Amino acid sequence: MLHFIPAWYQQNNWCENEQYWYARRMRTEFDDTVKHIQLFHRSKAYEFQIMLLSFAPNFRHFLHRQSVFHAPYWSCFDAIQEVRRKKVMMLSFHNLNWPEHIEFVYSPFALIALLHGEKYAQVEFGEDGNPIQVDIYQHEKLQRRNIYDDRGFVSSTIVYEDEKPVYQDYLTDKGVWKIRVFLSDGHVEVNPKCPTYLLEHAGVERINNFTQSSYQCLEQLIYEVLAAYLELTDKNDMFCIAMHELHTEVLKQALKDKKKILSFFECRYDLEMHPEDMGLLKAADFIITDFRDNLKKVQGKLGDGTVNITDITPFDSRVDFGISQQLNVQKIMVPVDGMEEARFGELIRHLGEYLLTNDNARIHLFTRVADVDRKRVLLERTRMYLKAAGLEPGWAEEEKKSFAENLLDGDDAVPVKFYVEQCVDELSVSKCIREQRLMVDMRKNTELYLRITGISVGIPQIVYRTTEFVEDGKNGLILKEMDKVSGAIAYYLDSLTNWNEAMVYSYELGKKYTTGVLKDKWKEVIDFVGCDSGSTAGK
Repeated sequence: MLHFIPAWYQQNNWCENEQYWYARRMRTEFDDTVKHIQLFHRSKAYEFQIMLLSFAPNFRHFLHRQSVFHAPYWSCFDAIQEVRRKKVMMLSFHNLNWPEHIEFVYSPFALIALLHGEKYAQVEFGEDGNPIQVDIYQHEKLQRRNIYDDRGFVSSTIVYEDEKPVYQDYLTDKGVWKIRVFLSDGHVEVNPKCPTYLLEHAGVERINNFTQSSYQCLEQLIYEVLAAYLELTDKNDMFCIAMHELHTEVLKQALKDKKKILSFFECRYDLEMHPEDMGLLKAADFIITDFRDNLKKVQGKLGDGTVNITDITPFDSRVDFGISQQLNVQKIMVPVDGMEEARFGELIRHLGEYLLTNDNARIHLFTRVADVDRKRVLLERTRMYLKAAGLEPGWAEEEKKSFAENLLDGDDAVPVKFYVEQCVDELSVSKCIREQRLMVDMRKNTELYLRITGISVGIPQIVYRTTEFVEDGKNGLILKEMDKVSGAIAYYLDSLTNWNEAMVYSYELGKKYTTGVLKDKWKEVIDFVGCDSGSTAGK
């Protein structure tokens, strides 16, 4: 069996990223583990399960969002809390124990409960409409926060004093606290009345006692439960670890004698910042990176080259014909996250100069940053650089929501030619790219999902950094000089022949990253790691 150990953590804490339904999603949920699990779940190529180390009371909803609802998993906190329930259960706030004379007030976002005219509680809901949190107040001060599991029970409660969190209890599905984490110093106390945890694997169930009544930190307790669970697994099982600083120390010890595959993804884990983990890398049976540049970086750190390593992009390519040819304007996507200020200003100047030659072109500044004022800030910076270059700053004004009452005044208005596309999740990214005629990415870093999606849609890509996803003169151009941007854009937008040739080559290049190809690469890794046990991946 292949066990995937993900890095789904909230701000480097042992908990999930579930949020209120009305909150802006600040980061994407997609990563290498999500895509690997989707690949194995669809293809059924090899037996696998997710090994979840974080506290995730709404994990079933997460799996549903990723289209892998029936993927098998083991949860460390389910073991700690002795939770046997597996299915999602509908829970209404009406089913909670409320005091008499409670009154509910429905706001546009949350539910407020009033008792004798005073705020008693506030109910927060998740994206699927399920209650995920209830805050309890006394004299308008927060006293307790109950966190609900999507299987229909209170999973954890945080106690406050003077509106500051003091400790957090993790509960059984019967409401009995199992462990108490004190938030001042992080030490953990075990309930002496039920000092046990539950282990389940392959139909085998075991009840173990915690070896200590208290632990210095949560990591120690997680390590103990994980190590005990690993005793139930087969000696030939393989463990694919999403490299993340929070769990490397725990896994380094727990998986000491196990077969390990390490997965590096984008900027999630900086090897240079963690030289203490070099032992884990050298003890790995295989290392997987998301693209070739990361592979070279890891190889450079390993030095001796004794570790088996390959690059397998987690994102597969698909033929997805865009709709840019159906639009009246030519949209040019320009990713800007992480670009140096001087470089950004120079790029805006060259883009503005190109707009003087093409009235149909529109610049769409692309960002994954979810800040509320991100759009305003980007447009302000753009106007500043346009003005400095002697160009029309009105091109980067925010679009007016209403039409001018006097149409004659509207005729003299400066047309908007710079827009901001603020896309956090991959669904919105894909939708945006399908409307683009061209991608111009002059950043020094590579955003893998954009490269693959650009190939899938078949649009030419003008990039600064050389990667395996753009072949110069084929499906795009590699530029090292910013002053050549205008000519490169004209090369594709002024000639349908050049644009069509790039589209055809994009689809040919995309054949290297189809689901079948990625599955074959994974098969080679699994067959290599499991060669001494006869473990093989299916066709």
